[in-house]
Amino acid sequence: MQIASLYLWSKAFHLIFMVTWFAGLFYLPRLFIYHAEADDQLSRNRFHLMEKRLFIIMTIGACLTIIFGLILIYINTGIEQQTWFQVKFLLIIGLIFFHLKCWHWINKLHNGFKTKNTKNLRLFNEIPVFFLLSIVILAILKPL
Repeated sequence: MQIASLYLWSKAFHLIFMVTWFAGLFYLPRLFIYHAEADDQLSRNRFHLMEKRLFIIMTIGACLTIIFGLILIYINTGIEQQTWFQVKFLLIIGLIFFHLKCWHWINKLHNGFKTKNTKNLRLFNEIPVFFLLSIVILAILKPL
């Protein structure tokens, strides 16, 4: 396979799995809100199962996004020296932290955390939007 073809295939799969990852990142915090507001044990158990399954799917998406991203970096030597990429890399580290924080929330809710004030969870739900907008703008426009 030619290097140009490998680059394009890697880029396509990088984007496909990024969409998978972000779909989970957008929906999982919404499940946390529903879970926290659930009044009965059956609903809480159902939400926990949904959260665990979605977390597995989005973790696979995250890992494959990162693998294909590393292939792109390997092929596109010198990209790591560009400022826009360095900022994007820091955002990805933040996104991984957010991803791990989701695992924390799954366990917290499963262990009986209850609240009727879901304001913090609703704010948490909006964080992936910041990451998506910032990362896509940096990758496409390369403003720095």
